[in-house]
Amino acid sequence: METKLTYTTPDLEQVTTLSQKIGCHPVLAALLCDRGIQTPEAAHFFLHPTFQQLKDPFSLKDMDKAVHRIHTAVVNKEKILIFGDFDADGVTATSLLHEFLTHADADVTWYIPHRIKEGYSLNLPHIDLAVQLAVDLIITVDCGVGSIDAVKAALLEDIDVIITDHHEPGDVLPPALAIVNPKRKDCPSGLEYLAGVGVAFYLVMALRKYFRDQGVWQEIDEPSLLGYLDLFAIGTIGDMVPLIDDNRVLCLAGLKQMQAGRRPGLVSLANTCRLDVKQLDSDDISYKLVPRINAAGRIAHARICVSHLTAATLHDAQTTAGLLDELNLKRQQIEKEIVLDIEHRIFRDPSLLDHHLLVLCDGRWNPSVLGIAASRLARKYVCPVVLLSHSDPLAIGSCRSINNINIHQALAENSHLLERFGGHTMAAGLALKKENIDLLRSGIAAHLKTHYIEEDFSKTLTIDARLDIQDITIDLARQIDQLRPFGTANPEPVFVCQNLKVISSHIIGNLHRKMILQNADTPSGYCVEAFHFNCSNTKNPPEYYIKIAFKLKINKFKPAAVQIIIQDF
Repeated sequence: METKLTYTTPDLEQVTTLSQKIGCHPVLAALLCDRGIQTPEAAHFFLHPTFQQLKDPFSLKDMDKAVHRIHTAVVNKEKILIFGDFDADGVTATSLLHEFLTHADADVTWYIPHRIKEGYSLNLPHIDLAVQLAVDLIITVDCGVGSIDAVKAALLEDIDVIITDHHEPGDVLPPALAIVNPKRKDCPSGLEYLAGVGVAFYLVMALRKYFRDQGVWQEIDEPSLLGYLDLFAIGTIGDMVPLIDDNRVLCLAGLKQMQAGRRPGLVSLANTCRLDVKQLDSDDISYKLVPRINAAGRIAHARICVSHLTAATLHDAQTTAGLLDELNLKRQQIEKEIVLDIEHRIFRDPSLLDHHLLVLCDGRWNPSVLGIAASRLARKYVCPVVLLSHSDPLAIGSCRSINNINIHQALAENSHLLERFGGHTMAAGLALKKENIDLLRSGIAAHLKTHYIEEDFSKTLTIDARLDIQDITIDLARQIDQLRPFGTANPEPVFVCQNLKVISSHIIGNLHRKMILQNADTPSGYCVEAFHFNCSNTKNPPEYYIKIAFKLKINKFKPAAVQIIIQDF
């Protein structure tokens, strides 16, 4: 499918004014304006964020109830159970809150459910477990907003429940003592972009202040919250929530914490990935660290990750780092086999992609990796993908979407066919009876036809600026680097350059092409190093490009050099 290029169109007068007032490259000024940052003051706050910009944690609905109850539990040595989710967001949230409460000398333990055997979120069997452990207070992180029956059962056992979550709440909320979720309709905080670890961090922010007011830190050293921000960055970037406002402030600080190498679990994981911990960036988190953390929950058990992230020494963390690496390799192989199986089916029967939707079910597929497989297929075929694995009595699986197509809304409209579902605009999990799969396919297809147009299913690439090859300099790359960390709502800029010839080229690892490019009309002119990863044609690659779309990078191995990463041509 041909990629449709769309170009951003910031106001040229605003761009020129901003560039002059803050003394930056016009391209950086254009990128800022396109993000709605049009004044010198706003640009300063974005490029140089500070903790003073953070919102008050007590602005979150029910935060006051939560901290008061947790303080009572800590002081009275009540048994606290932190109940988390099995992805990177959930395990970092669990680790963060457990570390803080342990520092406060609480009687606290944690629990992460098994993805397949127990399923997502707090369920009735977990209340039985809490009773066996003599738990007085359950605090959920990154889950719980849909656990109505489990919370009711906990109340019958005289166990209080505090829910911290960021998933979309239903029309009816659980009868918990407190529900701290910025997506509640009655939450005035404006923090709806937080991940689960973000909500947990804001709970810790509020607890530290409340504990200070109550004199807790008179006998215990008051902890610095900076030490938790590496976990915040991992979970936030890994969950692909918007990297704006408070998320941006705290992720930047979290990256600095990671680069300082103070957490043995992250240092050992970076070493396993052959990354220099001092140069870790958001790309390393997204494509190297998070997949290894998530692999544990998909292939084995996510409790490995909490133990790894909270390890006290590098020696303690080295073994589990190696295990996470092995699990990730196994996950990649399983995912590859599922994707190849589906692509063969599509080749034999292209009608599977009718109605801009792919819904497939197979009992042989490992349900733990279906989300990743669905993401890969959704990108390739530019349509929402629902993949399910069936076993009696239910089929369970994952959905992934593309562009701005809200898959959670599509599921909500068909909730009468589902046993359970939950998630976000672009990703969701679900379970349903096998006999309802065809009905669900038809229901989602009808929703897509009603709410979206043909253009919504086009493969598009947004271009931020046109550059000549001589514009591709280390100075511009360094200025653009100030926009990091890149992610949802703050995407990495993509540029276009035309009329380029290949001066030299060689293939790396049978898949990737490294080149030196030059303007085709200027022999001996300015040259740029370029990489094209996962080339479709390595036998006879192009020697001339009419046009390329690319990202601009600082060479990690030569910090004074610039390179480009080709996205399309």
